[in-house]
Amino acid sequence: MDLIDSHCHLKGFKDKGELDAVLLRAAEAGVTRYITIGTSPKDWVTYREMSAAYAGKIDYTVGLHPCYVDAEWSDAVSNLSTFFIPPNTPVALGEIGLDYFHLPKDPIEAGELMIHQEEAFRQQLMLAEELDCPVVVHSRNAFDDTLRMIDESGVNWERVVFHCYSYGAEEIAQINQRGGRGSFTGIVTYKNAPEIRNALRSQGIERLMLETDCPYLTPEPHRGKLNEPAFVANIAERCAEALALPLNELAAKTTANTKTFFQLD
Repeated sequence: MDLIDSHCHLKGFKDKGELDAVLLRAAEAGVTRYITIGTSPKDWVTYREMSAAYAGKIDYTVGLHPCYVDAEWSDAVSNLSTFFIPPNTPVALGEIGLDYFHLPKDPIEAGELMIHQEEAFRQQLMLAEELDCPVVVHSRNAFDDTLRMIDESGVNWERVVFHCYSYGAEEIAQINQRGGRGSFTGIVTYKNAPEIRNALRSQGIERLMLETDCPYLTPEPHRGKLNEPAFVANIAERCAEALALPLNELAAKTTANTKTFFQLD
């Protein structure tokens, strides 16, 4: 079995000196490639260096996560294009998007932050359209606005993935109809997430990608532990079960899907 963790955050493991041990455990579980996702200027350079040091094993992205958007967002976004100058270029722009779940409780502050998030998202979508690169989208409690802004941007929907898919079957149908896709995390293993498994079945195998989003969202049966790339294997098992497919078939297809989407060598 050969799996790819299409969305993980490896900086914490590196900072603690645990990266090689984490990658070894992943390889033993059949997970042999990793896309570590940029969220702010605090990790972009680290991930570029990591991808160079682990060429062919770790790829990376850069983007300003909506939860890191503030009034000074434009300074960060203005630097994104410099990372797409060879060598060691990102494989996608992301994660970018909208997050209305973590807004301030004060309605005025929340409204101001929503405006900043939309402006930052719009600017990054413009860059993605210019670069014609894959886009990793973060969308939480903001589906309609996220969909509208991507539609307005002119970005090729075939190059869009809603990572850590957390909406339902109706929403993924709208994404799929446009040519986009959702990728699935350990949430698909949770007993209280039948709507996520329904969305998984609605999309099917043709566009499916798997991710841990580690160190968050640890799948069953490892809940209570820090999430790590090795646990993609558990996510794959649950997805194969939900889709009534042999595990090896699902692993091969999701790996091929991920390589195609991110244009991996």
